[in-house]
Amino acid sequence: MDILNQNSTTPLNYSRNKIEPIKHIDAQIYEQLKPLRLPLVLITIVMMIGTLGYIIIDNFSLIDALYQTGFTFTTVGFGEIAPISNGGRLFTIVLIILGFASFSFAIGVLIDMINKGIIKKLIKERQMLHQIIRLKNHFIICHHNSYTIELAKQFRENHIPFVVVDNSPEIAEIAKQNKYPYFIQGEPHTETSIIKSCLSSAKGVITLSENVADNIAQIVITRLYEKELGIKKPFHIMSHANNESETERLKKLGADSIVSASKLVAQRLNVMSLHPDMQSMIENFLSKKETSINIEEIEIPEFSWLKFKKIKETKLRDITNVSIVGIKDANNTFIPMPRGDTLIGSESKLLVIGTNEGIINTKRLIKKKQKPEELEYV
Repeated sequence: MDILNQNSTTPLNYSRNKIEPIKHIDAQIYEQLKPLRLPLVLITIVMMIGTLGYIIIDNFSLIDALYQTGFTFTTVGFGEIAPISNGGRLFTIVLIILGFASFSFAIGVLIDMINKGIIKKLIKERQMLHQIIRLKNHFIICHHNSYTIELAKQFRENHIPFVVVDNSPEIAEIAKQNKYPYFIQGEPHTETSIIKSCLSSAKGVITLSENVADNIAQIVITRLYEKELGIKKPFHIMSHANNESETERLKKLGADSIVSASKLVAQRLNVMSLHPDMQSMIENFLSKKETSINIEEIEIPEFSWLKFKKIKETKLRDITNVSIVGIKDANNTFIPMPRGDTLIGSESKLLVIGTNEGIINTKRLIKKKQKPEELEYV
């Protein structure tokens, strides 16, 4: 199944780190201008008839015939650029009538589109798409509901880029009310929405429909899209489920993380009951944007100097004041509170805790190819 090119003859050559020009979605955008096709076709046909008529009736040259047709068709009324026979004048009268009718029809269609807001909507959509296409490692949130509203608040507070995709005709007003910075109006699982939301450069997809069938469709389409592009680093797909049965189905289809609202509430209540003080501390620690402490998972690049080093050899705590509280190897085996002699292997991920500044500096150090100079002074 070719989900990208089923309606297009132009190949869409996307890569994860390279965003193709917006021209690939022009066809979907300008589909809204379809009512103008007939007026433009009529104008073109009348211009062709006028040009050929003057050439045949009065032996005009091509450029003279085209020029005479142009100002006659638009009823400018410059007169005759060369002597015209009686037959040519009768032809001119017919051409004026056809021109007036065609232009009146075209103007009527254009005014109707302006009154319906189609032109304004088109301009705003194109401006929005120019902004979306510049995003990188963003999340695509599919379907608007109460979950989307709360998630959007958290993402804005943590400066995480995201695009909301929903089929509601009022999505523009909804986005304004809920401060969605980027939004797309359409069914999230369709080719048009996939291209417009720039899934090829996204970090992941979050599908939050109340209907599990919509979530299933989104997960399947996203995995097919991923396979077709040959993306090495899979999209991270998240969803929610109402029960264990739905959770199992969504995981089998390719979802990475599933949140069950009822189960989550039960877990939170359990923690609050057993460790109320700890629960308050964790919430302040992870949820509040004003806290200076953070916890984050950092992937070790293939070229990093940390690869195949022992944790104690990195001296990250001394250099950036962060602590490694967990490590996940290439087989997704998680080691909590690793010892100093634990080896950092290929494709490992470090779970670090520290200040925001410390985590930023840690990322900078990890991305270096050569051993940092700071190690010589600690």
